[in-house]
Amino acid sequence: MKTSPTAVGIIGGSGLDKIEGLTGGQWKTLASRFGSASGQAYQGKLGKAHALFLPRHGRGHKIPPSQINYRANIEGLKQAGARDILSVSAVGSLKENLPPGTFVIVDQFIDRTFARETSFFGSGLVAHVSMAHPVCRRLGDHLEATAKQLGIPCVRGGTYLAMEGPQFSSLAESELHRSWGCDVIGMTNMPEAKLAREAELCYATVAMVTDFDCWHPDHDHVSVEQIIKTLHDNADKARALIQGVVPRVAADPHGPDCHCRKALEFALLTAPEARDPKLVRKLQTVAGRVLNKKK
Repeated sequence: MKTSPTAVGIIGGSGLDKIEGLTGGQWKTLASRFGSASGQAYQGKLGKAHALFLPRHGRGHKIPPSQINYRANIEGLKQAGARDILSVSAVGSLKENLPPGTFVIVDQFIDRTFARETSFFGSGLVAHVSMAHPVCRRLGDHLEATAKQLGIPCVRGGTYLAMEGPQFSSLAESELHRSWGCDVIGMTNMPEAKLAREAELCYATVAMVTDFDCWHPDHDHVSVEQIIKTLHDNADKARALIQGVVPRVAADPHGPDCHCRKALEFALLTAPEARDPKLVRKLQTVAGRVLNKKK
């Protein structure tokens, strides 16, 4: 599966299983050395921009958060040509000033997941990447500017609490997360963001608020129908956002020089002569830039 080296990858969350305007292509299987991705990705164009769209839960929402093969999704998108990843996710709000329908371009994460493969690296090839600033500021700028242009309610900055799920929070947990200063809560952006950083991809998240988490006094009065309506309304706005932002990202002359592209520059700790050859081969798509440097 081949595409432009400047392709923009889009990972769609709950309610977002297609992108209008993404045309001229077809659904194709993502090749990955880390198993099967969530499903096929649609390879097409938005205007003149090459794009790859992958429904995170598979078409028809078949895969729960803990069983998503995040490594295959990220490595598969990179191998298919994606160099930027726009992640779109449904979340609950932990703040009164972030009502349903708000989009949050988050800039921080707290990872409370525990049942997922969180790294491409491991025994035989050790690496530690920085996650101090886990979101690409350049992509965040494009998302913010596009949202404002389209009149989409959007907040720049915020902390996303990633929980394991699939159950939602207890009231005590919700209050704990609020005491930590978290803004939204979801189940899917970790380890996705970590893996994108390890793969030297630019990554940004659009967190779409569907409802207030259970801390809110009105939470128990919200019907399933209201949540589904908000989910569909958010998806419509997300499609418009993606249609507008992808051409901007693809045309950005600063994209190739973004600092995200060198996340592994000083991350590998295992001496070349001590590296597991099988793991080195397995990591060619993810880390070939640094693994293949002359000694």
